[in-house]
Amino acid sequence: MLRHLSNIFRLGVKELWSLLRDPTMLVLIVYTFSLSVYTAATSMPETLHHASIAVVDEDHSPLSARIVSAFYPPQFVKPAAISYQDMDPGMDSGMYTFVLNIPPNFQRDVLAGKYAEVQLNIDATRMSQAFTGNGHIQNIVLTEVNEFVQRYRSNADLPVELALRARFNPTLEKSWFGGLMQIINNVTMLAIILTGAALIREREHGTIEHLLVMPVTPTEIMLAKVWSMGLVVLIAVAASLNFVVRGFLHVPIEGSITLFLVGTTLCLFATTAMGIFMATVARSMPQFGLLLMITLLPLQLLSGGSTPYESMPIVVQKIMLLAPTTHFVELGQAILYRGAGLDVVWKPFLALFAIGAALFALSLKRFRATISGMA
Repeated sequence: MLRHLSNIFRLGVKELWSLLRDPTMLVLIVYTFSLSVYTAATSMPETLHHASIAVVDEDHSPLSARIVSAFYPPQFVKPAAISYQDMDPGMDSGMYTFVLNIPPNFQRDVLAGKYAEVQLNIDATRMSQAFTGNGHIQNIVLTEVNEFVQRYRSNADLPVELALRARFNPTLEKSWFGGLMQIINNVTMLAIILTGAALIREREHGTIEHLLVMPVTPTEIMLAKVWSMGLVVLIAVAASLNFVVRGFLHVPIEGSITLFLVGTTLCLFATTAMGIFMATVARSMPQFGLLLMITLLPLQLLSGGSTPYESMPIVVQKIMLLAPTTHFVELGQAILYRGAGLDVVWKPFLALFAIGAALFALSLKRFRATISGMA
């Protein structure tokens, strides 16, 4: 037993030295858990932030001036006053996301109780802001018109009061969600890439033949790759949580980071084995890249991190129960967001261990067949 453990340890150290000599992989690791996490958390806000808007005011009335003054930072930039002739060229050139056209005699028609129409033009290519800003601008215009007609600002007393409580993210800040989910997604991606690339690199450099003449078993070779590459990702995750998520993004983490890292270890056990299996199927690094594309996208998009798991078709839900990322997202959100303990997340822990054991056995069988053909 001690000899087996010594072989696994020494082979793992060899993998770490090989990784240190690969500057491309080192840059990928640093970028994946630093800039990638930061940009994913901050670059795509779901709320309006400095949306560009222009107003074609053909009425020049107190009501139209009131509507224009209702658009203010940080949701919108200061509205640009443009003419009707500049509306289409401005939107064609991408200068404005929204252009509000207030027609002549608008205030007179509103006060007379006549039908009045305001045109809102939206650049729908800016999908995130267009979708959110559409309803936001409609509410602003209708609110200002109603208050102008009633001649005072007030809220109607309703018989029911809706008390809104945003749990686990009181300010509904997207960066709290985006940063942590990017780390969870990157764990799967990097674990598969590192282990798969390590095996293909050995095959391309011819060092796999050297291992075949050494007194080591395929199980020892696989376990060495699993623990060494998994350790690298685990250290990167811990550093990213503390320095990027907590430090730069100021995201509070409710639960135990230690418990989350234990769950990450189980996920790495499964995903590193998956990377080895894919590397035995691929004959070269380009083929491995193609396999990675068709494997990684479903794992990330259908795991429940981007879209709620319950909103997916039943068939997809059942299929994704076999994916380690589904259970990793579940335990990650429960621990980091809601402060859950082991009494809550033991089921995804158990599922990850079972999936990891199955993937490891399948990968080991394939790995043995591959090196037997090379011997």
